[in-house]
Amino acid sequence: MESTQIREYLPVLMLVILAVGFSFGMLLFSVIVGKKGRRPAIKDTAYECGMLPIGAGNTRLSVKFYLVAMLFILFDIEVVFLYPWAVVYKDMLRTNGPAILGAMLSFMLILFVGYIYALKKRAFDWKN
Repeated sequence: MESTQIREYLPVLMLVILAVGFSFGMLLFSVIVGKKGRRPAIKDTAYECGMLPIGAGNTRLSVKFYLVAMLFILFDIEVVFLYPWAVVYKDMLRTNGPAILGAMLSFMLILFVGYIYALKKRAFDWKN
């Protein structure tokens, strides 16, 4: 019994071995056959609209940027939860309408309290 189960996984194992062998084989083939040309250093510099890149390539962003991004994700997830609820609400209205409406209103209330908290903490103020 166990030997038949192992035999069923043999094609999957062969496919994994083939995929890994093909990937490393292509990398090795490109190193062996590939052209090793000499390029000037200017070809390896980053292109910034015709200007020479001066300074650090990555600038530090304010914490406010990350806070606004997290708040956007939070309220965007709210819509992700609202959409399926709205789709099934009409069908569930027949069986237990007040329960599903109460659950969604409590969910919206919790999110509204979080929104008021963010407003009080001035999280949406872009000027500071």
